Amino acid sequence: MLDHAPSITRSWVLHPELLSDRARREAGSALAEAVALAEALPGLAICGSDVVRLQRPQPSALFGKGKIETLRAQFEDEEIELVLIDGPVSPVQQRNLEKAWGVKILDRTGLILEIFSDRAATREGVLQVEMAALSYQRTRLVRAWTHLERQRGGLGFVGGPGETQIEADRRAIDEQLVRLRRQLDRVVKTRDLHRKARAKVPFPIVALVGYTNAGKSTLFNRLTGAEVMAKDMLFATLDPTMRAVELTNGLNVILSDTVGFISDLPTELVAAFRATLEEVLAADVICHVRDISHAETDDQAKDVRDIMDRLGVTDATPQLEIWNKIDALAGEDHDAIVLRADRDDAVYAVSSVTGEGLDGLLSALHEVLRGDEVEDALSLSFANGRKRAWLFERGLIKVETQTDTGFDLTVRWRPRDKAAYALL
Repeated sequence: MLDHAPSITRSWVLHPELLSDRARREAGSALAEAVALAEALPGLAICGSDVVRLQRPQPSALFGKGKIETLRAQFEDEEIELVLIDGPVSPVQQRNLEKAWGVKILDRTGLILEIFSDRAATREGVLQVEMAALSYQRTRLVRAWTHLERQRGGLGFVGGPGETQIEADRRAIDEQLVRLRRQLDRVVKTRDLHRKARAKVPFPIVALVGYTNAGKSTLFNRLTGAEVMAKDMLFATLDPTMRAVELTNGLNVILSDTVGFISDLPTELVAAFRATLEEVLAADVICHVRDISHAETDDQAKDVRDIMDRLGVTDATPQLEIWNKIDALAGEDHDAIVLRADRDDAVYAVSSVTGEGLDGLLSALHEVLRGDEVEDALSLSFANGRKRAWLFERGLIKVETQTDTGFDLTVRWRPRDKAAYALL
């Protein structure tokens, strides 16, 4: 029996450093992240990477003629088949670079879409990726893929043309987008039903957000005992994963692990994955997980806050900042970070690997979630056994007295509990 090993595409990563951009990121770190993105996609062999310094991008081919020729010779020597450019590349630039180098070109948006396609697990996630890819494809007039041959699943930016026909024009793409939106609407309605069902089981939602690879999934697994994909890899989690977990003092919550954020997240993806991130908008508490050992942890935190602003997250939702991966810090650095965190009531230094600091985090979550509880008096007739059982199941009854007609109750609950009770 023949062993059909998956084909490997020899690839090179370029990070264009625009010297005229005063807000640009440190080139070395940006290139390292771009390489990590490329490594997150199966089937690529990263043969090398470079920072290319530009005063300004050339409209026709992004890079100057001399640099293009230098890179062409390098790519020929290394037998490169795919060049990943960490930034936006116009259709004209892509066509000219592919012609000059004799390789496929993939820009940052295309690479992220390809990774999302490879990782999306739920029907909603798959539909959202396809819609984002079609929106991206529409702006590029589909020309970019006419020379590719389908070799594997996914969107086809690397291995093939994907599900849509190569010769599709904008009208065909628009028709496909309409069909996908209808399918997505049906899937979203199903999720809506699930969300309403959770409202009737009114456990508060705690959403884990953070820069990709900050350790959210490892923390999620530590707290829930679930087996969520948790690798040292960008975008290891795409579709939201939710599990019930009992915190200290017996408080039950729904913990939600979400897709990791990243700098320069393509606009198409913010729009396409808004529904996936609705769990963040509906959360009672948001835990912003940071890789505190990363050299650019402050910049990453800013990127996360910017994207949450774009999603519509407001200050009304309580937020805790979790400084994760303190186990990766050396002695003095570790102690300094723990001391800094101890001085801020909303910051918790933890290790998802060793469990250090998690008790303090869980206690803080308990305090935050119990903070808006109120006591109310209820009277139930004997015929309202279902409501009484519902209150008991959730541990909301503090005092109960039987009367001639039923029960007088003192309950301690949160607004979410009260709203769910009203639906019974």
